[in-house]
Amino acid sequence: MAKRDFYEILGINKSATQAEIKKGYRKKAIEFHPDKNPDDKDAESKFKEAAEAYEILSDENKKARYDQYGHQAFEGGGGGGYSGGGMNMDDIFSQFGDIFGGGGFGGGGFSGFGGGQQRRVKGSNLRVRLKLTLEEIANGVEKKIKVKRKVQAPGTTYKTCSTCNGSGQVTRVTNTILGRMQTASPCTTCGGAGQTIDKKPSEADAQGMIAKEETIPVNIPAGVVDGMQLKVSGKGNEAPGNGVSGDLLVAIEEEAHESLQREGDNLHYDLYVSLPDAILGNSKEIDTVTGKVRIKIEAGMQSGKILRLRGKGIPSINGYGKGDLLVHVNVWTPKTLNKKQKDFFESMREDEHFSPKPERSDKSFFEKVKDMFS
Repeated sequence: MAKRDFYEILGINKSATQAEIKKGYRKKAIEFHPDKNPDDKDAESKFKEAAEAYEILSDENKKARYDQYGHQAFEGGGGGGYSGGGMNMDDIFSQFGDIFGGGGFGGGGFSGFGGGQQRRVKGSNLRVRLKLTLEEIANGVEKKIKVKRKVQAPGTTYKTCSTCNGSGQVTRVTNTILGRMQTASPCTTCGGAGQTIDKKPSEADAQGMIAKEETIPVNIPAGVVDGMQLKVSGKGNEAPGNGVSGDLLVAIEEEAHESLQREGDNLHYDLYVSLPDAILGNSKEIDTVTGKVRIKIEAGMQSGKILRLRGKGIPSINGYGKGDLLVHVNVWTPKTLNKKQKDFFESMREDEHFSPKPERSDKSFFEKVKDMFS
């Protein structure tokens, strides 16, 4: 069955702001929440469907790719964290618990829903920025990131919450004109965790946690773009008791290259050649993201010509091959000449070989730009 449009699922339009996207998801998630629709497979399916839509549209980079390519942008295993419909309830509440206003032990939400089941506290996420060179982006790289995480202090013990008896929630029964109504809400004593502190060392905080510095290896796939956010599951702050650790979110920063400019998966290089080289021909060494290469300058090379080196660009993050390196040729005209040089060019002023004689094959600048993007 074809996937439904993500905007349609959340009941919003394409111009929706991030706040409106979050509001749309919260509305649908509450409507189809498992606690409100026990044993309803259709509601469960729609609940997961809304989570998939929010997973993509709440990420600016994923949203831009979805707006351009639709569901096809995340097929073939190159979705950069897209669940593709495989999310279970623990995934959803672990990843989006903050949407539902959780926070036991002062943490970041709940995971594990269902009538009478204990709600597991989720630790908060950690966010870091990682600078990468163009070469690292083109080839992929493993980076070791040093972070300070909250972890459970050695010697900390917990006991079952006396208010909710370990369920993490309290049930209230009220009488209405329609009869008795039963509602469940997170326990305010334990924050929904089902446990409270029993013993803790003096250096631990009120939640039994301490800060610990760790070095975490992060595999960066080739083709990432500036602003993209990668997730390392379970490497954020730990949660007290039997909770779920938060995630480490790594925001990519692309460093400027000395001679290459990136445009999507393509790279651009400005090559300046002298008049003698343009007239007589030569070869030049230029930078690429995999090292230097030598290219041939044909005799009679015109300024503005674009040389395309196929496959010398950036790999597609979605696995659709590599971009190209576009070399823009600029013939350098000297700004100062001595008398001998001036006399030479003066003598060539009327020479027919120096008179412009463009042919149909010598495309205009606008035609070259059009070809470049076609």
